[in-house]
Parts: sequence; C-alpha cells; structure tokens
Amino acid sequence: MVERTGVRQRPPMDLSSLMRLAELADVIVPMTVRAVSDLGIADLLIDGPRPVAELAAAVGAHERSLCRALRALAAKGIFTEPEPEVFALTPLAQPLRSDHPLSVRAVYTLLASDVQAWAMLPHSLRTGEAAFDRAHGTDYWSHLAGNPDESRRVDRWMHAVTRLHLRTVLPCHPWGELSHVVDVGGGDGGFLAGLLGRYPAMRGTLLDLPHVVAAADRVLTEAGVRDRCAIVPGSFFDPLPADADAYLLKTVLPGFGDDQVVAVLRRVREAMRSDSRLLLLEAVLPAGDTYDVAKLYDVHTLVLTGGTHRTAEETEALLGRAGLRLDTVRPTATLTILAATPA
Repeated sequence: MVERTGVRQRPPMDLSSLMRLAELADVIVPMTVRAVSDLGIADLLIDGPRPVAELAAAVGAHERSLCRALRALAAKGIFTEPEPEVFALTPLAQPLRSDHPLSVRAVYTLLASDVQAWAMLPHSLRTGEAAFDRAHGTDYWSHLAGNPDESRRVDRWMHAVTRLHLRTVLPCHPWGELSHVVDVGGGDGGFLAGLLGRYPAMRGTLLDLPHVVAAADRVLTEAGVRDRCAIVPGSFFDPLPADADAYLLKTVLPGFGDDQVVAVLRRVREAMRSDSRLLLLEAVLPAGDTYDVAKLYDVHTLVLTGGTHRTAEETEALLGRAGLRLDTVRPTATLTILAATPA
C-alpha cells in the first residue's frame, strides 16, 4: 500500500523554462513594435544613426518616452543604441522601413479596436463567440465599414501581407493556364492585380462588398491592369459571375462557420463550368505539436470574427457538401493552395 502523506510534491525548478515562458507571454515588445512602426521611426534611420531628440521632433513624439520605447526594442535586437540616446537600424528593424521590398510596417500597426477585442479573449474561450463582437457590440466587418480610417489601415496591412503571398504562392501553381479568374472576396484587388501583372494574357473579375471594392479602381489602375479586370460590388453569398476558368478564394473561408462556408462554396459551384476549378488559398492547420503560423492565425480569427482555420480534411468535407472534389493540396512557404473541381 502506498502511504499518502498529504504533501503535494513541488515541481523541479527550471529557470530556463520560466524565462522562456516570460519571453513568450510578453505583450510589451509586440505592442511597442507596433507603436514605433506606426510612428515610422525606421524610415527616419535609413541613412544611419540619429539622436532620439531628432526622431522625436520629426514624428511629434515625447523625447524621453520614445527613448524608453526604443531602448526596450534594442534590448531585443530590434534597433540598436550605438551611443547614448542615439539609435540605428538592425537587420530585424529593416523590414519596418516603408521602402523595404517586403515591408511589414503596415502589418505591425496598433489598432485600439483590436487590442480591446483581445482583452475579451476569455469570452471567446468560454463561448466560442468572437471577442470583437463582445468588445464593440458589432461584428468586425460592420465595424470596418463604419470606420473608414481603420478600414484603410487594414487594407494597407493586407497589401503588405499580399506582397509576401505573391512571392510565395505564384511559383507553386500553373496560373498561366488560366484565361479568366474571379477573385471572390478579393478586397481592393491587391492580389488579383499582382496575378494579372504576372500573366499579361489573363483577365480578372474582382468581387467584394461595395465599400471594400471602392478603392479597387485605383489599385488596379496603378498596377496597370485595370483594362483587364472587371469590378463587381456584391456579396459572395449571392450569385457569382459565371463561366470563369477559376474561382479564387484567398483567406476568405476561415472568417466563417461551416454552414456559411458551404453556402459560399455552393455559390461558387453554381457559377462554375464543368471544367472550371476552385482555388483556395488558406493557412491550413497541421496535426500534432508542429509549429505552423496557421495555429496562431486560428486564434486571431476566433478573436476577430469567431471563425476558424481548418485542416485539409475538414476543408475537403465542406467541399463535398457543396458538390466539389478536392484534387490537390500544395503547401507553400506561406499559404496552402487547395484546388477543387466539380464532383
């Protein structure tokens, strides 16, 4: 018989694990990166180190407070302080420049509405509902429609991410075989503009809500592809433009529950020819403890919209309910390309 002493054994002390947990749980660095990015500090350091007094004057910041923020980031290798109160770029800070080929300045923006939603994450964990709705009394998309400045900042964030997606996704699929692509829920056309720019013989149709496509004419014109792209204001829950070679849904489905996803996919199926194909560009959830950014995006989606990312098998099941067959799954360095055809 095992004698019970009533004394709970203490776990072994592991300071390295404690320090690692403290680093992972930190909110100070992520928030500070975003605030400094919004100020455009990296742009002011392109030509070399500058005193914090000059940086503060240029952006209208409080000198001492900006110095404290930059020192905190320099301690993590984001910026450096080569002399007291003088700061410079590091390799980690370079992508915060607006002129960087893969600039993430617009990605690391600090929106008060997002922060307030994240503070309601426990609500999502208890209910499965969007924390954003709880924090603001309205859903994410309605909030953006009623707040044009935030909507523009989200558009800039999406454009920055899209530049990376174009570099990683386009080499991994035979896009050149397609003559006409309908980008369903394609925002203001950033990805479609890049796709049409790469393939001069291709035509495109962009469909999204009216307030979302309002900026598409400018985006497509600046990309030099406006003459090859139709803009259709509308909802993907309504009938879609018919008879295209391919229907593209990029990071659309995770924003919705299963029944809504099936409703969207059925609209696509109705519009497709027998030889059309559906191309889903998604962050697909892998099994097990394997790190994948999709697992982080999944929580982000829960907070903002209450939606979910899915495994390839879960997506295949939803495609089947809509009369579609999953043919290929092609992982890339960012998103996964799932290609489907009419069943």
